[in-house]
Amino acid sequence: MANHITLETLQQLYKETRPKSLGIADLGCSSGPNTLSTIKDFINTVQVAHHREIPNQPLPEFSIFLNDLPGNDFNSIFKSLPYFHIELKRDNNNGDTDSPSVFIAAYPGSFYGRLFPEKTIHFVYASYSLHWLSKVPPALYDEQGKSINKGCVSICSMSSEAVSKAYYSQFKEDFSIFLRCRSKEMVAAGRMVLIILGREGPDHVDRGNSFFWELLSRSIADLVAQGETQEENLDSYDMHFYAPSADEIEGEVNKEGSFELESLEMLEVEKDKENVNDTSYGKAVAKTVRAVQESMLVQYFGEKILDKLFDTYGRMVDEELAKEDIRPITFVLVLRKKL
Repeated sequence: MANHITLETLQQLYKETRPKSLGIADLGCSSGPNTLSTIKDFINTVQVAHHREIPNQPLPEFSIFLNDLPGNDFNSIFKSLPYFHIELKRDNNNGDTDSPSVFIAAYPGSFYGRLFPEKTIHFVYASYSLHWLSKVPPALYDEQGKSINKGCVSICSMSSEAVSKAYYSQFKEDFSIFLRCRSKEMVAAGRMVLIILGREGPDHVDRGNSFFWELLSRSIADLVAQGETQEENLDSYDMHFYAPSADEIEGEVNKEGSFELESLEMLEVEKDKENVNDTSYGKAVAKTVRAVQESMLVQYFGEKILDKLFDTYGRMVDEELAKEDIRPITFVLVLRKKL
């Protein structure tokens, strides 16, 4: 569904604007095989729209802007480019028609700031990136620099209202900056598709995305009780994650004012409690969370406890799922740059 919305939006943008050179930015692109696969889908989608709308005109040039933090392995993407271009040529009727001109560049840096020259981007895509804040909210720390969110790695059932306010305030600041920067870089009537983990209602604590982090807190606390790590390590480990509600997202879009919110779809992630490899849902979640958090966890807890931590975490997810459903949701936003 998210992929369908993304490609449909890109097609509509091209039909409306028909630029000779099309600027596409992938924010938080990472460096796995999906990076170039996504770009290939974008190019193929535009080609279909082009041959349908203006078949006698030359294809547009594609300027692809790949963005992630400086630590991202952009070199692995560039090493794959020769094969990527071969595939593109092969897809164009085995070379019987001209292949599009595709120029790919990396733009390392935080998307909570300017990345590109003014009015160069037609289409912005950010998939599962914007629920990560620019930093841990400063208001999470007292005058001595200690976290007020003891026993929790993010907003959880034990968190005070001040903790929720700190995270929400940081989200508002970050998302506003994001919108303002993209508004300068995008052409009029350009589109953004943003895929963000979110929550259903006004309550910050639910059995959705935030609940997975609560279970991580419980898993670490379990290791504290066993003497595997220190309680201070848990108390000092804070994540820069925030799952906004639809109202919070819409409110910031309207307040910043540069974009029209064309659509906001809420998708619930389908889950199999047992997958084809007989791996439980909990183990699958644990694998995903470990991939995202491992480098940070090692700094606070060391490497030795990680296997035990995520075994515990996977078990806790499965136990909770047996009691009551866990419903993580995703928002897919389509934003149009105002004229």
